[in-house]
Amino acid sequence: MNRIVTIDSNHIVALFTPDEAALRQAASAGMMSVVDFRTADEKGGLSLQDERRVAERAGLSYLHYPVTAAELDAVGVDSFRRSLDDLPQPVFLHCGSGKRAGAMALMAIAADKGWDGGTALAEGRKRGLDLSEEDIGRFVKAYADRKAGH
Repeated sequence: MNRIVTIDSNHIVALFTPDEAALRQAASAGMMSVVDFRTADEKGGLSLQDERRVAERAGLSYLHYPVTAAELDAVGVDSFRRSLDDLPQPVFLHCGSGKRAGAMALMAIAADKGWDGGTALAEGRKRGLDLSEEDIGRFVKAYADRKAGH
């Protein structure tokens, strides 16, 4: 499988758009669900319909939760966190590059564990997902800080 980042035992982020083989491999590696953050107009990878079909055929629950970095807001992240709670774990998350998927996973975990923004970004960096120089990283930091009461 191409490059992946294990945020924790229940949140595995692909730093690529998975193809059919990668989805089957994720299922055989024990993943129970897949979350696709790509928007309908993003190019590359399987179509949204084909990804759902392949994922479900491989035994994975499938959630399409389209997100763009420019449209991220706390309400959307909170809504995603509720959706994530309903999915069988562990979850294989992806977008086009892994940045949105990684950011969403980090924010969900940070909110659950009470991490502040600096801790969330440091935990991502330790695992191979460095968002500290990205606009989306600044959003992760601000979101986690708010949830941690900072």
